[in-house]
Amino acid sequence: MSRHSRKFLAEPSRYSDQATDYTRSELPEPRYLPPQRSTLPSSFHTPLYLQRPSMLARPDIPTPAILPPSTTSVSPLRDPSLLFESANPMLVTLQPTFTPPPMLLDPETLNLAPRTRSRAILPPTSSSTPPPRFWGMGCSTMHKTLISAILDSLTPPLRDLVSFAVSSNWTADLMWWIGLAQLLKYSMPDAFYNSSARYPPPKCHLGTRKEYITLITKWVLGVSDRKEPILWMRGPFGVGKSAVAQSCAEVLAPVNKLAATLFFSGSNEDRDDPRRVFTSIAYQIATKFPSFREIIDKHMVEDPALATTSLSTQFEDLLIHPLREAATAGSGLEGRVVIIDGLDECRGTAEQSEIVRIIATSAHNRTTPFRWFITSRPEDPIIRTMNSPAVSPVRSRVELPVSRQIDHEILLFLTDEFEKIREDHSLPESWPPDEALALLVERGAGLWVYIAIMVRFIKDENSYGPKDQLRIVLEFAKDVFGKAGVDNPLAEMDFFYILIMQRIPLKLRPTVQKILLAHSTAQLNPKMIANALCLSKEQLRCACASIQSVMEFRGSDIYFMDINFYHASFLDFMKDPQRSKELCIHGDFLIGWRRELLGWLREVCSHSTDSSHIVFPSDTILLEGVSSVNHYVLILSWFWKLCGVPKHPLDFQTALALAGLPFGKMLRLMGHNGGWLVDAHSIRANLPAEFHDKIIWEANCPIPGCTNTKNVWILGHGENKSVPRQWKVGFQLAKNEDPPDGICVCQVEFPW
Repeated sequence: MSRHSRKFLAEPSRYSDQATDYTRSELPEPRYLPPQRSTLPSSFHTPLYLQRPSMLARPDIPTPAILPPSTTSVSPLRDPSLLFESANPMLVTLQPTFTPPPMLLDPETLNLAPRTRSRAILPPTSSSTPPPRFWGMGCSTMHKTLISAILDSLTPPLRDLVSFAVSSNWTADLMWWIGLAQLLKYSMPDAFYNSSARYPPPKCHLGTRKEYITLITKWVLGVSDRKEPILWMRGPFGVGKSAVAQSCAEVLAPVNKLAATLFFSGSNEDRDDPRRVFTSIAYQIATKFPSFREIIDKHMVEDPALATTSLSTQFEDLLIHPLREAATAGSGLEGRVVIIDGLDECRGTAEQSEIVRIIATSAHNRTTPFRWFITSRPEDPIIRTMNSPAVSPVRSRVELPVSRQIDHEILLFLTDEFEKIREDHSLPESWPPDEALALLVERGAGLWVYIAIMVRFIKDENSYGPKDQLRIVLEFAKDVFGKAGVDNPLAEMDFFYILIMQRIPLKLRPTVQKILLAHSTAQLNPKMIANALCLSKEQLRCACASIQSVMEFRGSDIYFMDINFYHASFLDFMKDPQRSKELCIHGDFLIGWRRELLGWLREVCSHSTDSSHIVFPSDTILLEGVSSVNHYVLILSWFWKLCGVPKHPLDFQTALALAGLPFGKMLRLMGHNGGWLVDAHSIRANLPAEFHDKIIWEANCPIPGCTNTKNVWILGHGENKSVPRQWKVGFQLAKNEDPPDGICVCQVEFPW
């Protein structure tokens, strides 16, 4: 969480302004209103869209000439830490007074230009002075307790701002959006359809997939023969499910038929968390409907733990009950669609099925006014759930198969893409020849992702140019035809992934494999990967330059850089030893790297004394600005993550070496730096049976004087035993000394 919190605080808002469902060019020019007369410093000003109706009625603030109707979407609180603009008056964006009719728009004629980024609004510099904990008039005892608890969970700039507001008796006016800030904290904004983290998102090329887009949008608008409230689109990977879902979202948003969106990504930790599904949906609805927002704010302020409850409880308390209180009849919510794309990429098959069952129960009982559009691969757990007696009566199904019937659409896409390449590189009109286009269409065999990867490969700037890249693709297509067989695009795409990986220089290939392994197993961001592997930002970029057709680094500043994979199929391929063979990042490569990290940890622990005196092997050369303890914590955390990767057991010799690790010193060297949470069950599943009670096991706390009667997790055995800080399914990598007075370290439990 710390990484993402820091990103929210220091970076201008990544999310486009959703004040309305119109493009910026359709809005009147912004107007400025004079600041409020109060004791609040000029560096703090509350945007109009964040004020309650009671604040809007203040006599010292002129009423705007045009105010949006209550049913019109208002600007969301995209990042509560970036609400206030230094030394500027309030910026008010006026909104249209009419609501467009719910009519179906032709996706070809709809102007879907990328939304512009909101003004960069940076928080004031945080003071080192701690905020006041209690205040005087205007703040009840209950409010004091609630605000103090909430302040503890906020980041410093937002905490200082709220503290000042409360101490200035603005409690009644500002308390309302604190709940929404908490809800955003437990949401997945990177998974929203208009998130800059997904820009440019995959969407259907103009003139393609019109049949499916029309079918879905007509179902949403209620002019279809399909009356079920759940529409499930299933199809194998690479056929364009996400592109269809994105295109539908962009068609439905301007006609006010879009309630919320979630685009899962199994390769991105910010977009695969099942615990944040219903919080994300509730947050998006709250940004659009003031009455719902006020209720959800109140509930979150009264009980901030609502966002951490079970999925069924979240659905009840964050959707069903607030919607009932908000009296959604006539609000414009009825019939809006919630789009959930890539459900199979949500973490955990049990959670995937639970999400479907909860939605189906609500659809059957009509406790929410929405339609639900869900896409997924045809995975067995999802198929069983969708076909179950509890779900199938309220569910309709659409198949999106691999089909040669879309060859003309693929040709249209390729023609347009090559026209752009010709313009960018001043190539003649005769390039590429017609037979080249025909071969690419033929080899694509109806698999959109395969075609898209080939186009990105041809566009790769780290090459001798598009002519040479196309030559490589054509030679590959002709050569692989006999190996993959007729019309077998999935096997052909594996060969193409192999071609991409084999073009990485041999000297760099192990580094690229470690980068992919770090991201896929430990969800390390680029900055952490660079620090763990002792790479500069330039070295990190150069190492991955040869795989830019399948992944990209987003952002120029390494502190806030993200890794984006264009399609989940690439990491699936790289983790399957049957498909990627010697290029695989799992199997022998993972086991060998894990063994190497263990040897490194044993050497560091044997030569170091404490966190202020960590001694590394001579070949470990840290980057400038990276502390020894931070590098140690990264390697230690990554090692334990690798120990828990399913189906990768530790052999006897590795387990024996791990059992000899001085666990007490291992934790002590971390100093006051907190590490990751370790799932003890997944590690025990990888241990030889004879080491279950020698490396990590459960028993009564062995610390003298401990009054805890419950079993706790223990590391090591004999004199090497050490009790870490506990977690419900494992332990926390953190220093296990100096617990609070009178509490044994085994009772200092991580709350999640």
